[in-house]
Amino acid sequence: MSEGEASRGEQASRVVVFDEFGGPEVLRIADAPVTEPGPGEVRVRIEAFAVNPLDVMMRSGTSPAPVPLPHSRLGIEATGVIDKVGPRTGGIRPGDPVILAAIPDPSKNGSYADHTTVRANTVVPRPSGLDIAEAAAIWVGFSTAYGALIEAAGMRPGDTVLISGASGSVGRAAIQLANHLGAVPLAITRNADRIEELEAAGAASVIVSSRGDLAADVLRETNGAGADIVLDLVRGPGQRDLLRATRPHGKLVAAGFLDARPTPEPLQSTVDVVGYRGFDYLLDPDVLARMNAFMQAAVRLGSLRPELDATLDLDHVADAQRRFESGVRAGKKVVVTT
Repeated sequence: MSEGEASRGEQASRVVVFDEFGGPEVLRIADAPVTEPGPGEVRVRIEAFAVNPLDVMMRSGTSPAPVPLPHSRLGIEATGVIDKVGPRTGGIRPGDPVILAAIPDPSKNGSYADHTTVRANTVVPRPSGLDIAEAAAIWVGFSTAYGALIEAAGMRPGDTVLISGASGSVGRAAIQLANHLGAVPLAITRNADRIEELEAAGAASVIVSSRGDLAADVLRETNGAGADIVLDLVRGPGQRDLLRATRPHGKLVAAGFLDARPTPEPLQSTVDVVGYRGFDYLLDPDVLARMNAFMQAAVRLGSLRPELDATLDLDHVADAQRRFESGVRAGKKVVVTT
């Protein structure tokens, strides 16, 4: 039995851990003690979690933050039921269905598990309009799109919003949010095969970046004005084309890392470039309250919903990551039930 696993007689929780960096095959299921929540903490019995790019980066050793080995955990997105509460938890009760809204250190208490213990102010009520798999898959895409577009960029009705990497789950959530608020989402994709599905997802227009001059295409779509807001989920050298496609005094929010190549320093530009880091917003209780209110309303009205690819059980967690990495259904979440 490895360090940190439950001894005989203790209440145990299954957790997914890895002791070395590598492919999905390094993941294994271990038993660990169920942590007692302290003051201001709650323990969540996880019902389902979703696979995200950060999970793959942590497992493979390419995460921007250090990942301690061995016996590292992972997972930043899940839904479940409050199992136990510590003192001073603000009225949260056992049995409350919740979504995990922030796990600052997934290597210690990640969501790939039967249970996790988190701060009470980092869970939000699960919207009644979602089933368990949808609830497990909604938060990361939604909160990133919301934080970048509304909190960081101040998106308003009528704004033209250009979304790079639009085929991914964050891009699709951004399309839904823009439509919900009355903005005009323009989607960018490298693959012309994605046009129809992005239009079906709500994009007002789809621009294929591999076909020619992206900035010229955007200017044509906006009658020469350029986009009011650009959500850059890719970065890398292509960001300069996005800046050319942005109107003077518009805003570009860099919120993703899909292109591992260096992002060049912007040339002289009147565009306001903002770097978005989710935890700067998710750990602010006022912002989290606004995010939750927006999500609850958008789900209730039917304008926000994650797209699912496949649902597997915990014994097949490595297969879930393989499916995610294959990109077979871009933008749709792979969910694992516990």
